[in-house]
Amino acid sequence: PTWGRGVFLLILVFTTATAAAQTPPEGARSAPNVFRKAVERVLPVMVTIETYGTSTAKVDPRRKRAIQGFSQPGEGPTSGLIIADGGYILTSSYNFLRKPKIITVVLADGTRHVAEILGKDETRKLTLLKIDAKELPVPESIERAALRVGQWAVSVGAGYGGEQPAISVGILSALQRISGKAVQTDANTSPANYGGPLVDSRGRVIGLIVPLSPGPGTELAAAQWYDSGIGFAVPLDGLETIIERMKRGETIERGLMGVALKPASDDQRGLVIEKVAEHSPAARAELKKGDVITAVNRCDIFDMMGLKTEMGRYHAGDTITVQFTRAEQSQSVEVQLQAGPFTQPQAESGEESEPQTGPEPDSE
Repeated sequence: PTWGRGVFLLILVFTTATAAAQTPPEGARSAPNVFRKAVERVLPVMVTIETYGTSTAKVDPRRKRAIQGFSQPGEGPTSGLIIADGGYILTSSYNFLRKPKIITVVLADGTRHVAEILGKDETRKLTLLKIDAKELPVPESIERAALRVGQWAVSVGAGYGGEQPAISVGILSALQRISGKAVQTDANTSPANYGGPLVDSRGRVIGLIVPLSPGPGTELAAAQWYDSGIGFAVPLDGLETIIERMKRGETIERGLMGVALKPASDDQRGLVIEKVAEHSPAARAELKKGDVITAVNRCDIFDMMGLKTEMGRYHAGDTITVQFTRAEQSQSVEVQLQAGPFTQPQAESGEESEPQTGPEPDSE
């Protein structure tokens, strides 16, 4: 009968629709394979770093136990990335906070090499290692200009000694973070993959995963962001000059002027110098109490956060041009930045006082 054919067709349509709803779209089915292939491409340039003879001194006097369920720095294998032929390995400084006496690097082929620390970048929390090995593969990196917010990002790390790497998939959630030094991702980053690469869907290295923090603090404080959906990686593109300095054994530190500051009055932009530290770059440049800093390298300064962000781009040894007003006259002076500490000035008002450059480092 006609009604029977109608019921049959209705059941057929319902069954087909249900099956379609339960079948993942083509993109969802192919995504795991894409990510696996991306990880496979980067594995040859990844290394496992082991440390021995770490200091038994407390890393953080406020914490006697492991940080948020993770081992303390230097405990368990960590990750690194071959970045140049000749045995140069870039990794996170978090792995060496406990000052290990022996460092070994295990290559993808299973060979083990003793490593030495060449240099450090304290502003990006990076450490450069050197092993006696040649003709090593190097990663393909992606240019910073090609990065886009929302693109896929895969964090890869040695985990804690498993045969397979630990991976986590997310997106790039921001680009110019930590004074332009890092990109931000919601892919999981933690002590399990610090020093490992953040790669795109083609296996190209976006950057090295490090424990930076959007607020003030050390690697230990930054490590506690791991389950917040906020992680950071330092892009390899543009890091060439920093790597060459580390190869020469340099420790790259934050550049400081040596001033205590407070906001200018409501009708005046800029920051007022409250005090100048003795023997500091600001003192040598003859900056004085009452001067109002209005710009750094032609970047207008309106508040403490703006100064911090701009100053975070420079290192000890860099020379910047500071524009300021004195007695209502606009002037400029070159200041060669230094690492602290200097003689510590204290702002008389006690407001917004930071003895060297303003706000705490690495906050935005």
